[in-house]
Amino acid sequence: MKTGLLVAAGLAAAVLAGGIVAQQAQAHHAFQAEFDGESPVLLKGKVTGVEWVNPHTWVHLLSSEDGKNWMVEGGTPNTLLRMGLDRNMLKVGTDIIVRGYQAKDKRCLPSAMDHKDTCKANGRDITFTNGCKVFMGSSGTGAPQDGADASELKAGQKQTTMAKCDLPG
Repeated sequence: MKTGLLVAAGLAAAVLAGGIVAQQAQAHHAFQAEFDGESPVLLKGKVTGVEWVNPHTWVHLLSSEDGKNWMVEGGTPNTLLRMGLDRNMLKVGTDIIVRGYQAKDKRCLPSAMDHKDTCKANGRDITFTNGCKVFMGSSGTGAPQDGADASELKAGQKQTTMAKCDLPG
């Protein structure tokens, strides 16, 4: 009897834990939960910092157009490396242009990195001053399909971004 109760309790705990993990995974991968596909942004400015961490990279920049601080979510470090983008290409002071989508919460709140009021966006691609453009987003997560990700292309359609950048170091 005691063994049966332990087995039942163990199974119930496993089912509950599985449900929680599945719910967190779904919430983590839902673009539409945090970002607004109807609010595209084009951010031009200098890199102020990079968080090269899982599950998403974050590129911080100071907009040269409106003076706002932005933190832009990118794909995982491994995804960015496969696309040809590494952390050494995003040194502080590097001029970049990021195309993406603003967060649904349009408020610019203090960032954990530097405590400055910071707006948030999801990046689709990043362009360097030499014209090199790299896809930096996450695909298949509910983000608008805009051709930035080669896996979204239909037959005969050209990719809007290049995949390998050779930047001076």
